[in-house]
Amino acid sequence: MGIWDKLWGELVDVIEWTDDSRHTLVYRFPRHGNEIKNGAMLTVREGQVAALVNEGELADVFTPGLYQLETANLPILSTLQGWKHGFESPFKAEVYFFNTRTFTDMKWGLRNPLILRDKEFGVIRVRAFGSYTFRIAEPAVLLREIVGTDGHFVLEEIIGQLKNLVVSGFAQVISQSGVPVLDLVASYDDLGQFLTEQIQPMFAAYGLSLEQLLVENISVPEAVEKALDERASAIAVGDLNRFSRYQQAQSMRDAANQSGTMGGAMGMGMGFGMAQAFGQALTKGDDTDPLEPPPMPESVKEIKHYFVVVDGKRMGPLNLAAIKELIEKQQLKAETLVWTAGMHDWSGADQIKEINALLQQQPPPMPH
Repeated sequence: MGIWDKLWGELVDVIEWTDDSRHTLVYRFPRHGNEIKNGAMLTVREGQVAALVNEGELADVFTPGLYQLETANLPILSTLQGWKHGFESPFKAEVYFFNTRTFTDMKWGLRNPLILRDKEFGVIRVRAFGSYTFRIAEPAVLLREIVGTDGHFVLEEIIGQLKNLVVSGFAQVISQSGVPVLDLVASYDDLGQFLTEQIQPMFAAYGLSLEQLLVENISVPEAVEKALDERASAIAVGDLNRFSRYQQAQSMRDAANQSGTMGGAMGMGMGFGMAQAFGQALTKGDDTDPLEPPPMPESVKEIKHYFVVVDGKRMGPLNLAAIKELIEKQQLKAETLVWTAGMHDWSGADQIKEINALLQQQPPPMPH
């Protein structure tokens, strides 16, 4: 350090933090005796928040920008230390920097299989893994609940706990949802979004925000995989069947048009026969039509799911078995708001045919 730099450091107190490690969450600025000159310059960069702590109590918080620390912009610290306006002496306070950027590609996964009770397959074991992203949302909460007096709080100190929150949240949400396993593995994007909403409150308790949770894979038993293949095959066969009937109808129509060049009764007979076949090809055909697939197996039929509002909170997706359980517990009543795919807005439970049928099965209130 040159003579000029030394003199400048004595004249101007500069407080700032740059981090190249990519894994530091909270950093306490080192200062002998925590003494800060009045008028010191505080630099808070983008992706940071700075906070002054007075004797263990959080005082003033600073968002990105350049600040000159004096009584005018230290209202909380001035109150805590009983300063009068215009106080110009050095003061003592700890300066904490919080890294508010988004931490990405955090991995999670089930150490042990999750045991689920499925209506179709019975008790099965499920494994899952994925990733998530998070950031610091409430520095004061994080400092109070997790960091404490740690002057260099890094990702490795909390990543294990965050992974446990995600795993336990996944297990709890999936176990209570009642969603069939076949539907569980059908859309990872929707499942990840739903899990993010449900697990976020656990992160908020630590002053963090769960930005996104991704489900990258759900491993199911071989029997479930086979059923999924059957569902996909049934859909594919249905599409192929419709296309084949269309091609058959087109070729028969072309042949019928060409029959006009044939003479007499032969042309009329062939034209009539082709017209009949053309009409049949546009319909389902008889039961012996080799192009018509058999009825879809019960195991791969589409199962409708519902979302309900109970005690001001949204629950779902739920199948009818889970809906019936809520009705029996008297948590779901005729006026309970319900929504399912295809509806424009929420509606009373008694307005939905399937749920109203379950409501009618319940006995009336006991007479007084």
